[in-house]
Amino acid sequence: MTPCRLAATTPEVGTLDGPRRAPAPAGDVRLSVVVPAFREVAHIAATVARVREELGEVAADGGLEVVVVDDGSGDGTADAARAAGADVVLELHPNQGKGAAVRAGMRAASGRTRAFTDADLSYAPHQILRLLEQVEAGWDLVVGDRYHEGSTTLVEAGLLRRVGGRAINQATRAVLVGRHPDTQCGLKALRGDVAEVLFGHTCIDGFAFDVELIHLAERLQLSLVEVPVEVVSSDRSTVHVARDALRLLGDLVRIRAAGRAGTYDLSAGELAALSLGAPDPAE
Repeated sequence: MTPCRLAATTPEVGTLDGPRRAPAPAGDVRLSVVVPAFREVAHIAATVARVREELGEVAADGGLEVVVVDDGSGDGTADAARAAGADVVLELHPNQGKGAAVRAGMRAASGRTRAFTDADLSYAPHQILRLLEQVEAGWDLVVGDRYHEGSTTLVEAGLLRRVGGRAINQATRAVLVGRHPDTQCGLKALRGDVAEVLFGHTCIDGFAFDVELIHLAERLQLSLVEVPVEVVSSDRSTVHVARDALRLLGDLVRIRAAGRAGTYDLSAGELAALSLGAPDPAE
């Protein structure tokens, strides 16, 4: 299996490859932003408003779609999102996990570029513009990297979360071929056609869905670029380091098993839709 084409956005890190192809084909909406939400009834209206405000230039030039996925909150989050003017609101019952929520949102979205970000806005929405620019330049998948030399952290997460996060990123090397310093950053964007295909094959419902997404990109030799981000850690995060680390390790085993079972094999039609030939066989 050949690693996906990986590049950095700064000369200091070095560029190994460039965008693989032309920008995504025409569609009705330029950008969709998917926001998975769990028990965010008190905050989701402000989140939707801020996404619209900071991405107003996209709304005026090509169109912006805000997709909120209520992951079994049971507290009125979905109703609050509708009242706030989200374009698409989905409800999952019962709570299924962030991976399931992002998958549902990505498959319901219609944007030529589709991004996802956290409901607590640990990453200010205007940063999605950087990811949009890279996707429109031809990259298949754009990944935020909190450890990029150009990244900044305005409010540090607790020591346990920082150490746990780095340990998790080390563990992902059991699944991924390339060196990806930060698989778990909550800010990513994809071409719309790539999102349709990849999220049609993902099966991890928890936090390891990010690893699964990059694993699929590697299998298909898609182009991937990592970009710096500005992080504000939030006390509203639903991450529990010890519990989620154990679940993630279990999911890494499931990703390996799914690859061997053919879960990630694409049909000829899907490969044609992405203008891809047959991928290298999985290890």
